[in-house]
Amino acid sequence: MVGLNNIKETDFVNVTIQSLMRITPLRNFFLIPENYQHSKSPLVHRFGELTRKIWHARNFKGQVSPHEFLQAVMKASEKKFQIGVQSDPVEFMSWLLNTLHAKLRSSKKKNRSIIYDCFQVSFRINCVIDRTCGSLSVTIDTCFWQGELEVVKEIHRKHLVDDEQNGEAGSQVETTSDGMVTQTSRVPFLMLGLDLPPPPLFKDAMEKNIIPQVPLFNILKKFDGETVTEVVRPSIARMRYRVIRLPKYMILHMRRFTKNNFFVEKNPTLVNFPVKNLELKDYIPLPKPKESEKLRSKYDLIANIVHDGKPGEGCYRVFVQRKSEEAWYEMQDLHVTETLPQMVALSEAYMQIYEQHE
Repeated sequence: MVGLNNIKETDFVNVTIQSLMRITPLRNFFLIPENYQHSKSPLVHRFGELTRKIWHARNFKGQVSPHEFLQAVMKASEKKFQIGVQSDPVEFMSWLLNTLHAKLRSSKKKNRSIIYDCFQVSFRINCVIDRTCGSLSVTIDTCFWQGELEVVKEIHRKHLVDDEQNGEAGSQVETTSDGMVTQTSRVPFLMLGLDLPPPPLFKDAMEKNIIPQVPLFNILKKFDGETVTEVVRPSIARMRYRVIRLPKYMILHMRRFTKNNFFVEKNPTLVNFPVKNLELKDYIPLPKPKESEKLRSKYDLIANIVHDGKPGEGCYRVFVQRKSEEAWYEMQDLHVTETLPQMVALSEAYMQIYEQHE
């Protein structure tokens, strides 16, 4: 296990790279330069070089500097992510995977890449709009994934004309007997965002804030197709989500940070999650597979990113699994220590990557 230098507040990059290095197909692809020699993107080649340095069998230093990769990131992102400025690993992960996919797409298969093959996934959304607010406009940054969301909007007939002008391509429209219009469309996504319950407002007998806990399965109910999620932006709406197809590698994002007009708040709620054998079919309804296929709904955790400290400050660290030894390691920049799976489950998870069973 090799640590990464923290150039200056680049721990958000380090934990993202260490997490992606646990994805076997992605790692194997970038270990061979011939796989992406057609790409002219410096970011792709610097990412490949960093991958080979991390997995080099004769790396006697036991550490790697991601400086060249960071320079390529700054240029490709137009300094959205830069050295010396702390950023969110969720935003960086999304940007990096989208950018790598865009630079790796071949001319023959415009929407195919190693990124696409690892993270393709689908789920459905049912959305009910408040009659007085009209239609809902849904914007998705990741528009290339094979996976889809099914968005169902319920609006009043008088708002239908305006909504059709702003509607999603390929949407289906149905009119109900009470004058409401249900619009169904499908959009893709990259990672599942999980909403944490709000922390308690009152303190305990020791005058300390109580840190609540919630099982992962409780917050996964958001995607059971029945649980209603209230949204207020860009319009007041009631939405329902349902997973259509599961990916080989599933990224979960716990929404710990909320922004208002004055400051950023962090939700300290602990999420209780299994390190091995996460069985999704017991908690969210999944479509039946084809006759020639079997339902693969069991996952193992391979990376768990944690945020320590206050919002806007603090630092990031990551727990990763070494499959060859079935061992877990805690990594924070250059510090690499072996740990127990029980310690991984006790951490304040922020973003996780699960691998599907074969």
